[in-house]
Amino acid sequence: MKDGIGVPDMMGSEGMTTNDEGIRLVRLGIAGGTFDPIHIGHLIIAEVARQECNLDKVLFIPTGIPPHKTGYAVTPAVHRYEMVRMAIMDNPYFEISDIEVKREGFTYTVDTLRELKRIYPENVEFFFIIGSDTLPEVKGWREASQVVRYCHFVVYSRPGYDVVEREARLLRESMGASIYTVQGPLLDISSTDIRDRIKQGKSIRYLVPPVVEEYIYKNHLYMQF
Repeated sequence: MKDGIGVPDMMGSEGMTTNDEGIRLVRLGIAGGTFDPIHIGHLIIAEVARQECNLDKVLFIPTGIPPHKTGYAVTPAVHRYEMVRMAIMDNPYFEISDIEVKREGFTYTVDTLRELKRIYPENVEFFFIIGSDTLPEVKGWREASQVVRYCHFVVYSRPGYDVVEREARLLRESMGASIYTVQGPLLDISSTDIRDRIKQGKSIRYLVPPVVEEYIYKNHLYMQF
């Protein structure tokens, strides 16, 4: 499975773990986000998380209507989905799901995890990949106590956020969260900056994959933001 919803063919056995019954546990990373647009920072974070946490796959899930993005008009999901699809197509460990873009109304993490748990077998463990700037927000998410039961968190350190361990300890102690921290290249790249650069007529080369850059200009995205 490369597009849409389904159970992917998990590749390899590196870092393989089993449960008490000897059944192999599949480690599936979840990379959610608006991806407006997806950029190389998103891809590097996912790849570092995959390697550091021995994930079998990373499933990219573009949001439908995110409740926290109220400051600007989010690009239609069809474009954001297509940009993600093209950006990850050369990585056999990356896949994409339309589980959220097809959902009506606001998109909440707890609803997505519930649906994923219905779709995937019981031997699949979910590892939700987030940046360290997002970690303090988790306790305020809808049904946060359920979210921490449904998945592990993989927290990627980002520039300017040095409170990861403190926040992780608070979530572990107060909510029983399972949290892994990973470190990688500190790239201060944001979708907001990329949209602004396009609006100002500046180059976005090397900030997004070439196929995404081509798609943006071909479809005249972000020109009037």
